[in-house]
Amino acid sequence: QVRLVESGGGSVQPGGSLRLSCAASGLPLDHYAIGWFRRAPGTEREGVSCISTDDGSTNYAASVKGRFTISRDNHTKTVYLQMNSLKPEDTAVYYCAADLGFGDCYMDYRPYDYWGQGTQVTVSS
Repeated sequence: QVRLVESGGGSVQPGGSLRLSCAASGLPLDHYAIGWFRRAPGTEREGVSCISTDDGSTNYAASVKGRFTISRDNHTKTVYLQMNSLKPEDTAVYYCAADLGFGDCYMDYRPYDYWGQGTQVTVSS
C-alpha cells in the first residue's frame, strides 16, 4: 500500500523557517517525481515545488523561489521542503504527491498519482 505522510508543519512568525518532510512507503521513491502543493482557504491548489527522479532537477513557484528548497533522499524515501523567510501568504495546508515517471517534474497537480493527507503551515505574528 502506497503511503505519503507529511510532517513538520506548525505555526511560525513571519521571517521564520520550517522544514516539511514527506515520508514515502510502498513505492520505489527513485521512480517517482515528487511535488509539494498547497491550498489556502478559498483558493485553488497551487504547485509550490517539485523534484524529478533522474537528475533531481527542480522547479519552484515564482512566489517561493529563493526562499524554499526541495530535496530528496531516495535511501530513506523522504522528500523535504525547507521553507525560509516565511510570509503570512504562505499559510496553507501543504501536501506532497508522487508522480510515476522520469524526466521533468510537473507543477500541475493532475499527473500526480498519490497524495498525502497534508500538514498545516500557519505564518502569523
